[in-house]
Amino acid sequence: MRNSFAIAMAVLVTTALIGGVAGTVAGAQPTISTDGPTAGAQPAVGAAGATGTGPAQTDGACGFPFNATDATGETVTLEERPERITTINPSAAQTLWELGEQDRVVGVSQFAFYLDGAEERANVSAEFGASVERVVDTEPDLVLAPNSSAADVEPLREQGLTVYHFPAATDVEDIAEKTETIGRLVGACDAAAETNEEMYDAVDAAEERTADVDRPAALYPLGGGYVAANNTFIDAIMNIGGADNVAADYEGYPQLSDEVILESNPELLLVTDSEASILEQEPYASTTAGAEDSYVVMNVNYLNQPAPRSVIESTTTLSNAVVELQGEGSESTDGADDGSSDGDSSEDGESSADDTSDGSDDGSSTDDADGNASEGDGSDENTGDSAPGFGVVAAALALLATGLLARRD
Repeated sequence: MRNSFAIAMAVLVTTALIGGVAGTVAGAQPTISTDGPTAGAQPAVGAAGATGTGPAQTDGACGFPFNATDATGETVTLEERPERITTINPSAAQTLWELGEQDRVVGVSQFAFYLDGAEERANVSAEFGASVERVVDTEPDLVLAPNSSAADVEPLREQGLTVYHFPAATDVEDIAEKTETIGRLVGACDAAAETNEEMYDAVDAAEERTADVDRPAALYPLGGGYVAANNTFIDAIMNIGGADNVAADYEGYPQLSDEVILESNPELLLVTDSEASILEQEPYASTTAGAEDSYVVMNVNYLNQPAPRSVIESTTTLSNAVVELQGEGSESTDGADDGSSDGDSSEDGESSADDTSDGSDDGSSTDDADGNASEGDGSDENTGDSAPGFGVVAAALALLATGLLARRD
């Protein structure tokens, strides 16, 4: 019987829907400023990273008018609090739900439909990326565009829309900063600070949970030889959750040869398929993880979407599984706590009814994961092709017969 470290979260695995167009995030990190008598000091973007000390608290000053420079170098101006918000990738939608601002959301991508009530919003997805016409039809005061949706930003701005484009989110600090930025853009600074505090508490708990156990060598295979490597949201989740990523010598989402995967010999695989069917396929079947049927089932939406709830649920699930792995022997277990969450699972880049892919955005991940896809190291053991990351979707994903999809933001 497989040693399944499963979570109570339902894993929604489905066919592939490419959610965004690969794009490299341009420009400096976003900056924010306010104009006018209502503006006060800006909320501090002070995420302390995986050590869990947490971001600085805001002083509640969320006045308008408000100016912010996004990842494209564009200065975005909001004269007043936006009442109609459209998100074109799922991680931003997940964040708005977490902040309690879902009532102002009028449009989402299809990969955000796992969120409670999201199906009642307009679906702004196109076959690839966002539909400009659908977004315009939502009459938004503000459009939030995570990193994988870079190609959609200019066409939307050409229609006179106010669009804020996020950089890739590849770690907890990035996610905390993105959360605070979204909170400031929509006038929900206190909720953003509280959300980040909860996220950092979960990070601390996961690290404490696994502090005295051996760290298994782990891998998250995406199919077709593509894996999640260093400088990605998933790598951050693995590190916090008590596992060492065997692909950490590579960047982004490289495509590795069978020989390299066998050499790395993971002891634990992260999967989003409750049947863990990939363990029966080579080269994974010949690794220690395959021989011992050692895997943990992760919620595809949370693993692939760089947002606060994703961090909370994914690090809790993985750290519980790692602890169970240490005391498990050959018995199979169900092992991870249910870290339940407010939503089902899915995402644009982050998957919902499509899971499997890394691909798209923010993160980001996906961000996210949000990182951008990276090229291989040029060695013979790496194809050099970039796999879709949070922020990279279409072209690379199309290469995968298994349909690694764009659900990452």
